Amino acid sequence: MNDIIQNFLKIRDELHHGNLHPTIIAVSKTFPLEHIRPLIDYGHKVFGENKVQEAKIKWSNIKKEIKDLELHLIGGLQSNKAKEAVELFDYIHSVDSVKLANELSKAEEKLQIKRKYFVQVNVGKESQKSGVAMEELFDLLKVCVNEKKLEIVGLMCIPPYDSDPIPFFKLLKKLNTEHHLPKMSMGMSGDYMDAAELGATHIRVGSKIFGVRTSQ
Repeated sequence: MNDIIQNFLKIRDELHHGNLHPTIIAVSKTFPLEHIRPLIDYGHKVFGENKVQEAKIKWSNIKKEIKDLELHLIGGLQSNKAKEAVELFDYIHSVDSVKLANELSKAEEKLQIKRKYFVQVNVGKESQKSGVAMEELFDLLKVCVNEKKLEIVGLMCIPPYDSDPIPFFKLLKKLNTEHHLPKMSMGMSGDYMDAAELGATHIRVGSKIFGVRTSQ
């Protein structure tokens, strides 16, 4: 059996053994389609990318070929790329400003497409990281849902790299519960079990499935 498929099955089995069933987003950024293809052919349909341009080149044709492929944008999104993102991605995990929400709403209207969104929260209060500040979350959600009519399904976070992620996962869970949102996007290759145990509905696993990246 292909190594990538074996890696995926190990992760799935580990989760199922703990009676955990989050959606595994196989993060395929930087890997060419031929590297990813064995997992697609095996039957996994949920993949994540960081950059709109890379994803367009890689996924535009195969999404026409395989109708139920589900593509998630998990990287930061500039508002000038909103229309392209709405065209290609089923889920966008990185809504973090009114400006971006406005552009996504305009793109949905223009394209006559509805997508699903996570709002990214800057749980670590890191100046260099994307995400809405916690004290601004309520106002952003209100604009997204009531004014822009975006389908916000949950919150997303990326904890500080040099810290224990568990307190940040617990914080996101608290915020998610307070806002009555059904889904949570958190957890990566190094901490997906902790995230799943704390209620993540979507985990973003890349290197543990596809191997070490040679580029970012």
